[in-house]
Amino acid sequence: MPNDFNTPIIEEFRANNGRVGGWFEGARLLLLTTTGARSGRPHTAPVGYLPDGGDRVLVIASAAGSPRHPDWYLNLLANPVVTVEDGVFTYEATATVLTGEERDRLFARAVEDDPGWAEYQAKTTRVLPVVALTEIPGPPRTSATSAGGALTLIHDAFRRELRLIREEVAKSGPVLGAQLRVNCLTVCKGLHNHHTMEDTAMFAGVGRQRPDLAPVLDRLRVEHEQIAALLAELQAVLGDAALGQAELQARVDDLTSALERHLDYEEKELIPVLDGAGPA
Repeated sequence: MPNDFNTPIIEEFRANNGRVGGWFEGARLLLLTTTGARSGRPHTAPVGYLPDGGDRVLVIASAAGSPRHPDWYLNLLANPVVTVEDGVFTYEATATVLTGEERDRLFARAVEDDPGWAEYQAKTTRVLPVVALTEIPGPPRTSATSAGGALTLIHDAFRRELRLIREEVAKSGPVLGAQLRVNCLTVCKGLHNHHTMEDTAMFAGVGRQRPDLAPVLDRLRVEHEQIAALLAELQAVLGDAALGQAELQARVDDLTSALERHLDYEEKELIPVLDGAGPA
């Protein structure tokens, strides 16, 4: 039976490529579809998540401190293969309930980032489960109807993530939290992977189709190198325990400014080509 509270959130999420307002505005949110443990039917729920720096994200089965585990958690215990929608991509993942030191360490990291998790834990006698969702390799799926549309979705996701990180850095204290550092490392890895894919595949295809765009592609490749240097500098300072809020803010601001200029130029020049609207 559909959840009346979740339904409008799910609809808004899908209609706006992962962006929602109201209670969850500005939150990292995904849609998690599990298979009903008893019914066998798909069950979709909006769930807050935490980046984990690699090919997995973390979700916490808090149910706002309810004495009972949420349905989605009970479902994935029975059927650990789930579907994740992150606003750009839809993919299958394997759900693993973390235990022992790993669970405790990652829950403590979540609490350091947002004390609300500790408040939920204090409301219940059950130990709030921490679940890792690890992507199962496969072809990417998006809601975009064109190659240009898919590129815009990906770019907007990076814009949104950097905006969240800038807000988190601005609110951080003199001691930077572990989760904030992981958030920064995760977006660094995502940008590196995206630009590598463009350099090795997309730009080559566009170059064959439109040799006249060689100067545009050359500029984009140079900008990739410049952004890679900023990413390397950011990753290097994130390993410094003495890194302060002001320095991290400056590094993230530099990266954001360079990336915004790059994304705007790339969209202006390449989306018409990718969507077949460029000059013959």
